Amino acid sequence: MPCVRARGLGHIFADGTVALESIDLDVEQGSFVALLGPSGCGKSTLLRLISGLETVTRGTLAVECAHREPGKSAPSGIGFVFQDAHLLPWRTVLDNVALPLQLRGVARKEAEPRARECIADVELGDSIGRFPDELSGGMRMRVSIARALVTDPPLLLLDEPFAALDELTRQRLDERLRHLWKRRKTTVLFVTHSLSEAVFLAQRAIVMSRRPGRVVLDRPIDLPFDRSGAIRTDVAFARQTEVLYEALERHGSLENAPS
Repeated sequence: MPCVRARGLGHIFADGTVALESIDLDVEQGSFVALLGPSGCGKSTLLRLISGLETVTRGTLAVECAHREPGKSAPSGIGFVFQDAHLLPWRTVLDNVALPLQLRGVARKEAEPRARECIADVELGDSIGRFPDELSGGMRMRVSIARALVTDPPLLLLDEPFAALDELTRQRLDERLRHLWKRRKTTVLFVTHSLSEAVFLAQRAIVMSRRPGRVVLDRPIDLPFDRSGAIRTDVAFARQTEVLYEALERHGSLENAPS
């Protein structure tokens, strides 16, 4: 059963702008899918539709691996990591990560051990009592990922979470994220402008056109399931990147593609 299924999905903003048009998409449970395309093509809008933060205006969208609680419009069971970490500056790393559990009414004595486990998963166990302004950009993003994972969501949405980081930090976080995905078996939808990041992380890459966003390529990443950082220098890795680059160029959606 797919985790996410869209048929003829579209979205029109209040000002009449057509953001997405005729999106047909299945995302299998436990898969890692990268979304690529130029700025403004609707990648972030698609994530917001899936999360329930935006309303579908055309077609159908079903999030089978999440559920809707009575009286709530947005499905639960979805973790969302944005471009900015959005940490609360007056809360420690531990308290920021525990926040989603506390908002669900989980008692502190239960929430803290679960938060500590997720903080350890992102290798920040020695920073548990620090505040956001004491952390680097990469560390803040790791806290954001831990916070998204603390409720053990079956679906994780990430909207260019590492875009503002230096290349070395970005590659290290890519490797950590892929390790967490393999261990947790969470379904992941990851928006990025970086072809190399998409090829390293994902099992499958979806390329979107300029607005209104449509799917112009849906392709499996033909690389071994187990990948280390060294694979980035492999000829096969370069070939996968080239295929995505060509799709972006061919459909007039080339932007920031060489990164």
